[in-house]
Amino acid sequence: MKPFEAIVREHGAVVLRVCRAVLGPNDAEDAWSETFLAALRAYPELPAGANVQAWLVTIAKRKAIDVHRATARRPVLVPELPEPGSDDGRSTEMPGPGEHDGLWAALRTLPQRQREALAYHHLAGLPFAEVAVLLGGTEAAVRRSAADGLKKLRTMDGEELR
Repeated sequence: MKPFEAIVREHGAVVLRVCRAVLGPNDAEDAWSETFLAALRAYPELPAGANVQAWLVTIAKRKAIDVHRATARRPVLVPELPEPGSDDGRSTEMPGPGEHDGLWAALRTLPQRQREALAYHHLAGLPFAEVAVLLGGTEAAVRRSAADGLKKLRTMDGEELR
């Protein structure tokens, strides 16, 4: 088995890109750290010949779910109460101040399943069969989600993505 430091060097950037795509830039680094802390504990029991990158992306997905759940449990401070009949005040937006605001805004417009399918396949390089296992469902459904997400992103004006 490779030393764990080599695993971090080899796969760290991919896992960070996946975390950023799924969670946004503000929560990504915490999820990345949590991913590798969990991986460090479990690495000695990893079977020889296992797909390490897929294993790490699976852990990152679970950490992203934890972040989403924690966010949903946190109280939301609002300056005034929303009008009756409006949403419940929760925000599902990914925070994204920085140089890629347009890209984060575009990714926020995608349904979560499309965003995750794109991240796991195109950023992490996982085959659709493995993405289907991660997301639950069939390989064809995951392909469709990724294709629909890409189609929507391609229809956006290039200036919107900057």
